[in-house]
Amino acid sequence: MNDKNEKSINEFDFNLICNYFSSIDRQGPGSEEMTKLAISYIKGLSPNSKIADLGCGTGRQTITLAQNTPAQIVALDLFPTFVDKLKSQLKTLNLSNRVNAIIGSMDELPFANDEFDMIWSEGAIYNIGFQHGLEYWHRFIKTGGYVAVTEASWLTENRPSEIADFWTDAYPEIDTISNKVKHLQSAGYIPIATFVLPEECWTDCYYVPQKKAQEIFLRNHADNATAKELVDNMRHEADLYSKYKHYYGYVFYIGKKV
Repeated sequence: MNDKNEKSINEFDFNLICNYFSSIDRQGPGSEEMTKLAISYIKGLSPNSKIADLGCGTGRQTITLAQNTPAQIVALDLFPTFVDKLKSQLKTLNLSNRVNAIIGSMDELPFANDEFDMIWSEGAIYNIGFQHGLEYWHRFIKTGGYVAVTEASWLTENRPSEIADFWTDAYPEIDTISNKVKHLQSAGYIPIATFVLPEECWTDCYYVPQKKAQEIFLRNHADNATAKELVDNMRHEADLYSKYKHYYGYVFYIGKKV
């Protein structure tokens, strides 16, 4: 993002962002298969276990968690529209008895210390920072419980300046996998698993569905220059991924609280 005319996604109007991302199934790269793979590393969950899915968005991964674990789940997001959409899906799938979707900030959690057997967060911890999030959430996890998050990470030690500048501006905390694991350990967790999300989590599950959504979004905001700028930014981000996907990606980090 060297061009001063470009913005970080966080600089756009709150309501526009909500409207745009509520129209797609996922608000970040990921897939049901990768959520299931991450779940496979979690041991000891029972019907009495409690999971918090923080920054849940419209809850695609929340539903996968509910369908593949016996635990009680609290799903939290800052956007009321996302939470309402998740509640509707939970009702349709008869999951409302095990999943409670609430509005809230992942940086001001309304929970008790040692309340959860696991904290989950796909594509959202960057909002408060990887290291800060892991340190802050630590108190809410029982000893022996888990944290599982996806985080933008460098896959190589060196990368072209165009993509390095883009990510350094968009998310200064982006770092190599080895350094992220060090942060996980320093925050009080034993590293259990680390794996890179495959390319289709970005393309088939995230960028491709946006193409149709962008057409509808632009029609609905035909005279809104900011809406067009938001779409332009998302298209630019997709183009950068196509060009530089070998240098960065989302990585699942799973740790166990010491």
